[in-house]
Amino acid sequence: MKILVDMNLSPKWVKLLTDNNIESVHWSSIGSPNDPDINIITYAAENNFVIFNKDLDFGTFLAINHNKKPSVVQMKEGTLNHRKINNIVISAINMFSDKIEAGAIVTIDQNKTRVTLLPL
Repeated sequence: MKILVDMNLSPKWVKLLTDNNIESVHWSSIGSPNDPDINIITYAAENNFVIFNKDLDFGTFLAINHNKKPSVVQMKEGTLNHRKINNIVISAINMFSDKIEAGAIVTIDQNKTRVTLLPL
């Protein structure tokens, strides 16, 4: 599994994910910080990346368009401090890796993790 960390998250997530044996890259090393979401979605789908972000835009796009890929791991607002949430994120990615590989939206907050299979 390869994780594409969206611009709305710190590049520090790349190191955290990599340190936990999850291949990852930050969008800033691939594209422009001002690229529209569709560019990120297209790149992720074509290059077999899972998008990791903190907003609901990607999941909404996938739902509206009935896409099966790319999978999205999204954190809800209020869960952005990587020191507090990192174990939850790593655990969720590992626990639901088969569903993520198949096509899913994983929504994480500090109290629960929800998985929705794609397409919607």
